Amino acid sequence: MNILDKTDEEIIAIAGPWWANLIKYSNNKNYLMFIEHFAKVLRPSANEMELGKQFARSDLAQNLSPEFDILGTIRRGEHITVLFKQRHKKMEGEWLGRMVLGYEDDEIRIFSVSIF
Repeated sequence: MNILDKTDEEIIAIAGPWWANLIKYSNNKNYLMFIEHFAKVLRPSANEMELGKQFARSDLAQNLSPEFDILGTIRRGEHITVLFKQRHKKMEGEWLGRMVLGYEDDEIRIFSVSIF
């Protein structure tokens, strides 16, 4: 299967709820739910210890606003990157969120996720 065959609307229908869940589980420091849709190749670098440190130390990771905007998609190779405009509950300004989606074992999975 090739994720590039999906329309932007189909990708956004998946990515939007997944991003909302990542915000929720980051704010709640719920590691197991946070990595629910991660690809196998991402899980070793997103281990519980490392994410736990980020959840504990990062004000950004603990206070993300549930409100966000989807800016669009970028298609490259076997993956689609979805870009988000993210806000924070306490800090002024906006952050750029990025989620990379692709297929693993015939299922869509998250191959990378970041906010900066």
